[in-house]
Amino acid sequence: MEKTSVFDYEHEFYEQYQTQSAYRLGARTSHSIRTDPRHLLFTLSRYKFCAKMLEGKNRVLEVGCGDAVGAPIILQTVGELHAVDIEPIVIEQNRSMNEFGERLSFGCHDFTKNRPDKVFDAVYSLDVIEHVDQSEENKFLENIVAAMTDNGVCIIGTPNITANQYASEISKQGHVNLKSAATLKESLAQYFQHVFLFSMNDEVIHTGYAPLSHYLMALCASKKNPQGY
Repeated sequence: MEKTSVFDYEHEFYEQYQTQSAYRLGARTSHSIRTDPRHLLFTLSRYKFCAKMLEGKNRVLEVGCGDAVGAPIILQTVGELHAVDIEPIVIEQNRSMNEFGERLSFGCHDFTKNRPDKVFDAVYSLDVIEHVDQSEENKFLENIVAAMTDNGVCIIGTPNITANQYASEISKQGHVNLKSAATLKESLAQYFQHVFLFSMNDEVIHTGYAPLSHYLMALCASKKNPQGY
């Protein structure tokens, strides 16, 4: 029997792939690849952490999905993902590019205003809370808690305030609610009995000295008001 070489395999793979359309990326993700691909790697590693922590969950919610670039990573470990954002144009784009059928759905929702109609086994929100005005933070977190089942878990990711000096001017303008490890835990401890903090430098997530990290990830469990707010 004639052996198939790696070159034959590659040739067959590319021939098959030509019959499919290329995977499409959203506007912001495409911009990142062209201008700062290393930053995109950092972003994707945060989703990898979420996927690992939420493995086995059935219904998961992402608050502030943007281009939903991390959705394929999350869907490797969970049953269904519902991703929301406050920008209608972003949601329209995501729906037009959805390749995951009913396992991935999108909606336009502002968590500083009201809670969703459904509840989820897990909720995660990356790079969002720093854009939420302090006067609206409690409402934002209350609605996230209300969107969780009684034994649900939550992950919040946000830049560390100690790294703000290295941020771009555009980022600084939008970051109206930056937190340190201590203040992030203090905010979340109002709503969860258990808050586990992780630090991040580049794509590495660790439990090291938080003030030297550029990003913070909080894993929260056991909401304090299981009846909702």
